[in-house]
Amino acid sequence: MTFWYTIMFENLTNQLSRILHHINGRGRLTEENMKDTLREVRLALLEADVALSVVRNFITCVKERAIGHTFKKHLTPSQEFIKIVKSELISAMGEINTRLNLSTQPPAVVLIAGLQGAGKTTSVAKLGKFLKEKHKKKVLVVSIDVYRPAAIRQLEILAADIGIDFFPSKLQEKPLDIVHYAQQQAKLKFYDVLIIDTAGRLHIDAMMMKEIKHVHTAINPIETLFVVDAMTGQDAANTAKAFNEALPLTGIILTKVDSDARGGAALSIRHITGKSIKFLGVGEHSDALEPFYPERIATRILGMGDVLSLIEEIENKVDCKRATQLASKLKKGVSFDFTDFLHQLKQMRKIGGITSILSKLPHTTHLPDNIGSQINDTVLVHMEAIINSMTLTERAKPEIIKGSRKRRIARGSGMQIQDVNRMLKQFNTMQRMMKIKKGILPKIIRSI
Repeated sequence: MTFWYTIMFENLTNQLSRILHHINGRGRLTEENMKDTLREVRLALLEADVALSVVRNFITCVKERAIGHTFKKHLTPSQEFIKIVKSELISAMGEINTRLNLSTQPPAVVLIAGLQGAGKTTSVAKLGKFLKEKHKKKVLVVSIDVYRPAAIRQLEILAADIGIDFFPSKLQEKPLDIVHYAQQQAKLKFYDVLIIDTAGRLHIDAMMMKEIKHVHTAINPIETLFVVDAMTGQDAANTAKAFNEALPLTGIILTKVDSDARGGAALSIRHITGKSIKFLGVGEHSDALEPFYPERIATRILGMGDVLSLIEEIENKVDCKRATQLASKLKKGVSFDFTDFLHQLKQMRKIGGITSILSKLPHTTHLPDNIGSQINDTVLVHMEAIINSMTLTERAKPEIIKGSRKRRIARGSGMQIQDVNRMLKQFNTMQRMMKIKKGILPKIIRSI
């Protein structure tokens, strides 16, 4: 899965890192020496399409806290300034992750609203899978979009793909009737959550807004989530505000953050609407939905990484049983072979690949500009192709891979003989390192 953060906040992160680097070495932060720094921070936020009112409030708060600030002895002025900027970023986005409120007599009804094309239907499916897998809920989904013929069928297909139940509806039915029938079914079959996908509508469309208000009044959902496209920048926040004035929203799902969105929506929505972002849609896959953690986003924006998210990725996606088996194998002195290496490569790709791991580690913004061309996920794909072209015997005994075998492996993988030689050399080095540290490595693998 493409690591969304790298795309969404890359420009803002790079600019803030450069700006904050310039204040290193200053003994004290004064109004005079902070003037240029704050101007550059303001421009960086505006370029990220953050709403002007949010930028003004942010700069004012940072300035008030920074100028004349009494610093702790163990921190430099630049470190204290970064701490202040981080705190204000978190404050702008909502302090903490606001979880879904499902504390009601089942079924808990969740109503999904938004503009057409914002990603409502896919968000319904992703949310259903999230609740099923993370919270062990029995979920039923239903579409009341009787204006777009493909909408109902789309949700039915998505629900089948992820293994949650779908309540059928027809184009000739009225939305109010559909939700009543779905609620009855949800109660009868003891579902924990009922998620309702609505038709896309503009807040200026009086007839459509009247319809969704009637639906909302009839079912009284415990959560009303507004789905908004991150690519619309600060306009996303303004649209959410207009909807909130017509409909009592409880939270936001920000979609398409894996696109070339600049981050303005994420930093503007809460200030403008007063509603928290609860989830981020980070890709097309059904598991591409992440809870929104303001503190983690702030640390990423400032180039501090996000080790907590990396740990969660490893816990959720790494095959612990296989890792334990590998640790046991190495402990017994059995050699690490290409089959083991192939599995490790697949595990790395599962958690997002090299790009994802690097972007979650602190201070990677200071790596050389050409590091992306030297270390990227294409390397993993090439390595897998080479290993897949080997026989099982060759994987177990790499030392037998000589001239003719190398040529066959290169042809089969679409690579050059030099690439095969390079990989064999790297693997040989890795094997030697594991023999030297065979007492340490199993502990590392077991701890993962």
